[in-house]
Amino acid sequence: MTSIQPIASTPDLPRLRAFYETVLGAKQTFRVPEEGPEFYVELRIGASTLGLVQTENTEIGAPVRIILSADVADVDALLPTVEAAGGTVPGPANDMPWGQRVAHVLDPDGNMLNLTRWL
Repeated sequence: MTSIQPIASTPDLPRLRAFYETVLGAKQTFRVPEEGPEFYVELRIGASTLGLVQTENTEIGAPVRIILSADVADVDALLPTVEAAGGTVPGPANDMPWGQRVAHVLDPDGNMLNLTRWL
């Protein structure tokens, strides 16, 4: 069986990890190395995993090429948490014609994260 895991490069792994822990309840399940400054962490978010890798020269805020999407209990209630955790909320959540409420937010590195909930 094949699976795929998104891995985000970041110049500030602790900051980005804290954002996903705060906003989506991510739990760290693996890290390299086991002791000392982190180079890589794996976060469990529901049934999925997200990898974060520390790369000092990562260009943040670069054009978005991949969008992460997370199904959450209450899109609107989570928007203040996004900002408090260092993310950006460019606009309000909207009801989409396909039956989802969606907010397009940015994590602290400028990666797009869609917060969604089926109506």
